[in-house]
Amino acid sequence: MYEEKLKNLFESIGEARKIVLSTSYGNRVTSRMMSFIICDNKFYCQTDKTLLKYQQIKLNPNVALCIDNIQIEGVAKNIGRPLENKKIINLFKKYYKTSYEIYSFLENEILLEIEPIFIRVWISKDFIPVREFYNLKTKDLREELYL
Repeated sequence: MYEEKLKNLFESIGEARKIVLSTSYGNRVTSRMMSFIICDNKFYCQTDKTLLKYQQIKLNPNVALCIDNIQIEGVAKNIGRPLENKKIINLFKKYYKTSYEIYSFLENEILLEIEPIFIRVWISKDFIPVREFYNLKTKDLREELYL
């Protein structure tokens, strides 16, 4: 059941999406809307390595993503320059052509990969609020009434 529900969840998110990325270090939390590619149950975005978000990620790779009623906790890492990853850059070019043309070739541009660890989804079943909890480390799914 876990694998099928997780597959359906990622299919509902799609291959490309604008997602809020939250990063933190010390007592400072920052968030911003980013253009993401979703591939093989991981999230990818481009950024400039001199920006605050990347400085925070280097010091604390634990990040959060927010999409509508979905909250994702994950671990971010720099996987190199965008143009070095053909599969992801081709998807980025397909969905975000203008951003691809403006940013992908810049010297400081990097590609971040975010591996989800824990996903929380707020849903309604027969007008009853329910939360689904996906633990991607233990491959566990549980539901809890939200009353």
